[in-house]
Amino acid sequence: MNSKCQCVELNDGHFMPVLGFGTYAPEEVPKSMATDATKLAIDAGFRHIDSAYIYQNEEEVGLAIRSKIADGTVKREDIFYTSKLWSTFHRPELVQSCLERSLKKLQLDYVDLYLIHYPVSMKPGENSFPTDEHGKVIPDAVDLCATWEAMEKCKDAGLAKSIGVSNFNRRQLEMILNKPGLKYKPVCNQVECHLYLNQSKLLDFCKSKDIVLVAYSVLGSHREKKWVDQNSPVVLDDPVLGAMAKKYKQTPALISLRYQLQRGVVALVKSFSEKRIKENIQVFKFQLTSEDMKVLDGLNKNIRYLTLDSTAGHINYPFSDAY
Repeated sequence: MNSKCQCVELNDGHFMPVLGFGTYAPEEVPKSMATDATKLAIDAGFRHIDSAYIYQNEEEVGLAIRSKIADGTVKREDIFYTSKLWSTFHRPELVQSCLERSLKKLQLDYVDLYLIHYPVSMKPGENSFPTDEHGKVIPDAVDLCATWEAMEKCKDAGLAKSIGVSNFNRRQLEMILNKPGLKYKPVCNQVECHLYLNQSKLLDFCKSKDIVLVAYSVLGSHREKKWVDQNSPVVLDDPVLGAMAKKYKQTPALISLRYQLQRGVVALVKSFSEKRIKENIQVFKFQLTSEDMKVLDGLNKNIRYLTLDSTAGHINYPFSDAY
């Protein structure tokens, strides 16, 4: 089944496929694998492709998209592509230049969605993680409302069809929503969200504001040692989830994905395995009962695998509670 048939309407009138293909990979994974995996994903039926400036793979992902357009598999308008503004480009005068760098690497004329990647600003420069003599990331004092105004200009210029945020909590979202002279609301907030961190409060808030919640690490985490506590529990090994997978004759991964879709969350899933990529697109072929949805709700443990403390070089920032 083609995921482009399953879309959610955004608050600006554009449509986002509810199942997306994530392209982040650890540093040790060859960048060329991003090209191969993205091609496989498009062939399997994925139409929503998620990447970011900081992933340093947009050249490879863009190559995959363009090759699938060239061979007639898709048209450009069939693909929903997301990129993200990195934290060293938060100053209003730098925002468009970051997007233009991404577009140049992608060799595309526009992105479908552009997000502020993190609500933390860092010192501008070519170093993506600028640090002081103590190894601490050097922050930058930027008003995110001014950053948002520059994002709005990117939309007006046609460089991004829609604009949104990532890793924002309720207070940060309200700061944007309450900004005097707001032209465009964020269409979405992309956050870590899985069975052990179901973000129910943040989801309810986003729904009340007509903002789509997009989930990453939806199957738990890639458990990269650099970022993730290796002692943390593995979502896909949960016995309740395993029993439910047997009941539905599906994999734990598909149950986890289906859970998100049924609660109105857009789910991003990543894999370099052709078998798993093809398997993940099967999420539209079954449905969970309301009783089983409640059972899965009960698995929440408020466990966060990725903290800003780890991903942004130990910036002292209240990120433990995304609500």
